[in-house]
Order: sequence, then structure tokens, then C-alpha cells
Amino acid sequence: MQSVQADELILDVRYMRKYFPIKKGFLQKTAGYVKAVDDVQFYIRPGETFGLVGESGCGKTTLGRCILRAIEPTSGSVLFRDRQGQMQEVLQLGSQELRAIRRDMQLIFQDPYSSLNPRMTVLNIIAEPLVCNGMAHGAELKERVAELMEMVGLNSRHLERYPHAFSGGQRQRIGIARALATNPKFIVCDEAVSALDVSVQAQIINLLQDLQEKLNLSYLFISHDLGVIQHISNRVGVMYVGKMVETAATQDLFASPKHPYTEALLSAKPVPDPRKKSNRIILQGEVANPANPPSGCYFHPRCAYAQDICKSKAPEMKQVGDGHYAACHFAGELALRGAASV
Repeated sequence: MQSVQADELILDVRYMRKYFPIKKGFLQKTAGYVKAVDDVQFYIRPGETFGLVGESGCGKTTLGRCILRAIEPTSGSVLFRDRQGQMQEVLQLGSQELRAIRRDMQLIFQDPYSSLNPRMTVLNIIAEPLVCNGMAHGAELKERVAELMEMVGLNSRHLERYPHAFSGGQRQRIGIARALATNPKFIVCDEAVSALDVSVQAQIINLLQDLQEKLNLSYLFISHDLGVIQHISNRVGVMYVGKMVETAATQDLFASPKHPYTEALLSAKPVPDPRKKSNRIILQGEVANPANPPSGCYFHPRCAYAQDICKSKAPEMKQVGDGHYAACHFAGELALRGAASV
């Protein structure tokens, strides 16, 4: 799928799979698998934000955690560029090597309250990655934590406070400061603003963009909010039942989708004009079961454009434009409408 040179990338994910076994009976024998992530491929360039969008349960969070090896993938390849400029195969690293490279790969969680230990002060929460990696001690440690607090827009005088003393937006800023502690190059933002009020979402998104420009960060930004994805992403990937069905530059994908599922998603994007009638596509049927997916294209039971080949043969991801890929037998042939025409 990739048409870019390896030296242009900071992350290259190939054929990623994560299958969860289904255990049944007294002996707990494996009766099948839930295909949470199924042959996913994409790449991210340095300083780029790759937005990952799809319905709840499509495998977005599982994919993000497999990349970081927070959970072990079933198979696949994750190539990541380390501080020496070498591409490392993350899935083959031993525990010590993985610990070293995790300084460059961090995660911002969805819920800023449950991801912070309520029994630890802000000082200890942000300092923990530095202490665990032996990167700072004593006065130097406290100075670094104060610097991180100021960097994310918080008052460094509040280091001895506990998480409950902060608002939701402030707690998410603490989570961001913790992720930045080890000077990472790549951050997975897992629904990083979905638990916040809309006004606070805008502040956090602006903060993430400012930090990206200042520190040359690369983001995998996971969200189900199309407006947020459109605003923050350079390129977008769309997932459906564990599979990547379309990737493209943000403007191209929103203006001219090539997969019917992407068209349906974009039609649900709110129109900021009360005089303009929304023309939403209502998909029939239920989301496919990842434990027992349909034959051929997973989306064909709900697709208005499906033909016989869609029921029997799984489509391959193919290029339909400059940097635009879609997993549809009729990609490029269908006249699909984008968000701009909804």
C-alpha cells in the first residue's frame, strides 16, 4: 500500500492483527476469535497527525495499544524510528530495548480522571516516568516537572495538589504533561478530548497543536468526532470492524470519499447552518460481528452499492488518487458525496 520512502517515516504499521480468543466449555477450549484488528496498514511522517476514525468498537483503541505494545498483537510489523534515526521493529524488541524505545512513544488516555492516581500528587504523577527511566532526580526532577506544568498551561505552584482539585480540562493537561515528560517523538492520543466539554476540547486541541509545532511531535489521533479529526489531522484513516477501509489526506477524504462507509460517516457530520437540511445516510442492518464477520467485504450487508463480487471476495486496499487508498471493489467508480456537499 505504501508509496513513500522508508526514510520519510517515523512509524510504519504493516499487516497488524489482534485476535482475542473465545473460550468455551469446562476446559476453556478456543472456539473462535474476535478479530479486533485485522491486517491494518498505515504510516505516519515526522511532525504529522494521522487521524483514526470509525464507530465505537471498530478496533481504533486496540490498534493504538498494539502499536505501543500495551497489549501484544497477534501478528504484524511496527517499524519505529528511534533517536539514532534507525527503524526498529517494535514487536521484536526485548523488555530492556522496549523500555528504552518507549521513552519516544507515549499515550494520552481518554478519561483524564481514571488515568491519574487519586492518591498521588501532581508532582509525583508527572515525575513518575522520569523516575522510572532514571532521567532526573532531586531538585532537577522538581524543576523539570514545574517546566512541564507551565508548558501545558498549568501553574507550577500547584504541584502538591491531588487530581480531584483540578477540572476535567486541567486533569487532561496533567496527562499531557506526563506524556511529554520523557521527550517523546510520537504520541497516541486515544480519544483525548471526547470526555471534555466542547469549549475545553478546543483548548486542548490548540494545546496539542502548539506542542506539536514546538516539539516536532507526531500524533496518532484516535476519535469518533469527525469535526475534531478534520481540524487536527493531516491525513485520515477510516476503520470498520477491525479493517482499514480508506486512507487519504484530510481535505481529499472529506471532499471526495471513495468508500461507501466513509460516505455514510461523513453524512452524519453536523451541518453548521440551521437553514440547510442535513441529508444523512441511514445504514441498514447491524455492524458486522468481528467474531463471525460476513464473507467478502465486511460492509456489504449494509452497503447500497454492493454487488455479487462484494459478497464473495474481500476487496484489497488500492490506490485511487495521490495518496488516496480505499478497500472497495468499485473505489473510484462510484459517485460518492463528501462532507462539503452534505
